[in-house]
Amino acid sequence: MISLLGTLGVAVGLVSSLGGAMTLIAARVLGRPERCRGVLAWVAAMAAGAALAVGAMEFALLRDDFSLAYVARNSTVATPFVYKIATLWGALEGSILLWALVLCGYVGAAAWRFRARTAEPTVAWALAVMLGVCVFFFALLAGPANPFATLSDRPADGGGLNPLLRNHPLMAIHPVMLYLGYVGFTVPFGFAVAALLTGRVDGGWLADMRRWTLVAWGCLGAGILLGAWWSYEVLGWGGYWAWDPVENASLLPWLTATAFVHSLITQQRRQMLRVWSLSLLIITFALTIFGTFLTRSGVLESVHEFSESSLGPILLAFFALIVLSGVLLVAWRGEALRSPASLGSIWSREGSFLGNNLLFAVAAFVVMLGTVFPLLAEAVSAERLAVGRPYFDRMLAPVGIALLALMALSPALNWRGTPAELRSKRLLWPAAAGALTMVMSLWAGAHGLWQVLALGMGGFVIGSAVRLLWLGVRRNGWRGLVGRTGGGMIAHIGIGVIAFGFVASSAYGSTGEFTLSPGESGVVAGREVTYLGLTDAVENGNRVVRARVDIGGRGVFEPAVTRFAEFGQPISTPSVATSLIDDVYLSLATIPDEGSDEVALRVLIKPLVAWMWLGGAVLVLGIAVALVPHRIGTRRLGKHGGHEQQRAAATKDSPDISADISPSGNPADRAEVSAEDSSRVLGTR
Repeated sequence: MISLLGTLGVAVGLVSSLGGAMTLIAARVLGRPERCRGVLAWVAAMAAGAALAVGAMEFALLRDDFSLAYVARNSTVATPFVYKIATLWGALEGSILLWALVLCGYVGAAAWRFRARTAEPTVAWALAVMLGVCVFFFALLAGPANPFATLSDRPADGGGLNPLLRNHPLMAIHPVMLYLGYVGFTVPFGFAVAALLTGRVDGGWLADMRRWTLVAWGCLGAGILLGAWWSYEVLGWGGYWAWDPVENASLLPWLTATAFVHSLITQQRRQMLRVWSLSLLIITFALTIFGTFLTRSGVLESVHEFSESSLGPILLAFFALIVLSGVLLVAWRGEALRSPASLGSIWSREGSFLGNNLLFAVAAFVVMLGTVFPLLAEAVSAERLAVGRPYFDRMLAPVGIALLALMALSPALNWRGTPAELRSKRLLWPAAAGALTMVMSLWAGAHGLWQVLALGMGGFVIGSAVRLLWLGVRRNGWRGLVGRTGGGMIAHIGIGVIAFGFVASSAYGSTGEFTLSPGESGVVAGREVTYLGLTDAVENGNRVVRARVDIGGRGVFEPAVTRFAEFGQPISTPSVATSLIDDVYLSLATIPDEGSDEVALRVLIKPLVAWMWLGGAVLVLGIAVALVPHRIGTRRLGKHGGHEQQRAAATKDSPDISADISPSGNPADRAEVSAEDSSRVLGTR
């Protein structure tokens, strides 16, 4: 019965998505735009089908229905409740099912948001493209990735997930956030393709896409950071980013999406980078499919990968179709995409954004090369190669520092150009903050040119962002903190804090390995750790051995090793004593011998790791704040005294606030503009 309901849900989703796409295409081709409104019913039915299928699978998992092959392979009776729910996205077919549900949610939200405009060519074609993507994923569920296949001989218990995927609550959050990011780019991708199909490439649709892109970008960034935290808390190696190919696959669309977010601002304000903005959206969506291919094709050996399947060639073909179609569409509209504006000065806001985009493109190329080259080499020579941390560190360190420098410079620059005297005035205090950061870092024991420079640039970024936030608050009160400018500067502060944590924890940690008996101690970087004894117990049918370790001044912590009943290899679970200064990271190498209390203990001191997670929270907060619509800015000017107020505003070193007008004519957001623009803007309000 559950299999039947799930299969019915998939069938409804497939038929509805196909019906909706055909309805829109027929309405546009036959010149009957009024029929486009019928797509809402198709989208509602599609979402209901996806919800039915996901509900059926979750019911089967919670009821231990091992007649379903997916449940029998990936769940057990003893699996805790939260991990039974998370098993939905813990393996191949279930993850595609969740992808389809999230996709239906985004497409449904877009259809509802633009329900009054479905007859417009851009909206109709955009929804048709999105529904085409839905058709692809439902077709996977109906064919090679069928999650509702049944077994003729029902087992008494299942095989269970890889223990690494049910060893920390972050497993219930991290993949979902990644999917919300990956899938969210379908909406702006649909509008990008629609703009190219209809020839309406003037950028009016970009204002509608800003918030959709920010939501997807923010969710993907949060998912990546949660994945780094999961790696740190679960894998026992003491790090959070290993340049694993699957990690890289999630980073690639984030890099290109970050470039698009900045390119979008430039296109809206200066009508520049049209080709680049559209290309970035298409590339970002294509890279989400490429990441799906890497994790679900079996071509990689990674802790993140799913089992080998027949989906690899299908996903790769879909990726190639997206890239080829995007290239052809951009080439077709090349003449219309030519920008009417040009870069006047490198010392301008658009100049800094252009540099930002180029650096993000370089970073994406470096990561892509390091990820794909071993696969290509193996395909050609059948020899397995590995590209490790030294390559990425060497190639990306200067790119990262340059990006931090541009992040610090950009808020001090005007559109079109900034005089040297004004640049110097605006950058004085931020530069002083960066210099002070370097001095304090050296005093604290930092060393190495690149590391100290990166820490200084982090301080420079924070100082520049705080300066602009302070000017906004001084002019508009708390409202100066919200909107695109305020949210962007809060996000910049988050990046600066992440830079501190990343550099310090990567470059300045200490490691010690000890074999201890109860009561014995070891010292690492001035931190004393004392081994107190073992506990050995059976939990949920699995043997769990914990070592009780006292860290002076921090309390007692319990690193553990678990031997899962259905998984022979023991899994180490580290224990971390966290503070804003450093983390003391404890892990057990192996399960102690029977009858022995002696343990092999690994101790790592990781400076400022907590700043990574704190900075990530600030980054997500900034993105959320940037989504807040508001109507702040200069006061409405009466007939008298207006010119004096305009001149006063134009001469202050403050964030002159203007409105970015959406196609409907409503002020949607605020941004700092140059003094030369302020009189024009103020005079029109």
